[in-house]
Amino acid sequence: MTQALMGRLDVFVATGELPSDVDVLVVAADRVTPEIMVNMRRAAAQCSAPMVLVTNELDRTQLLGAVECRVVAVLHRSAATEERLISTIDVVAGGGGLLPPNLLGDLLRQVQNLQEEVLTPRGLNSSGLTSREVDVIRLLTEGCDTEEIATRMCYSERTVKNVIYAMTSRFNLRNRPQLVAYAMRTGII
Repeated sequence: MTQALMGRLDVFVATGELPSDVDVLVVAADRVTPEIMVNMRRAAAQCSAPMVLVTNELDRTQLLGAVECRVVAVLHRSAATEERLISTIDVVAGGGGLLPPNLLGDLLRQVQNLQEEVLTPRGLNSSGLTSREVDVIRLLTEGCDTEEIATRMCYSERTVKNVIYAMTSRFNLRNRPQLVAYAMRTGII
């Protein structure tokens, strides 16, 4: 890295504790090995910052694991010029992400496979909710009370109350309005 780039970045060797006020983590490795994945998981556990991964080699089977470590941008090492790295860091700091088209396609296929092979057979969607839970939340957003929801969905009031209780407990929410707000914030509805 050039001196100009070094002046704009705080550089940490990921061997110890990371500062909590990091905006973006940049991980550089020739190859993403199992050891590098362990280090990225450790860094993700210590710091909630998104990551930029600069590497020569990322196995497609490791892509979803990298995303779980908060990797939101991948640059091939040969393309990681000073200008491109700074531009990528700026995009990531602003909430964006960048993946080469082939990796984006691979990631989307992996997400689709996860949906088809894991979530759908268990009656779940990508939010981790069943279709029944999503229907209950939608009716709550319309202002329906327990009795109206039970009538519309052909369930007992007790079943509706249990569904609502299960969701509020699972997401550590206190009441129905918080459940509706959570659903809206996370894009469930």
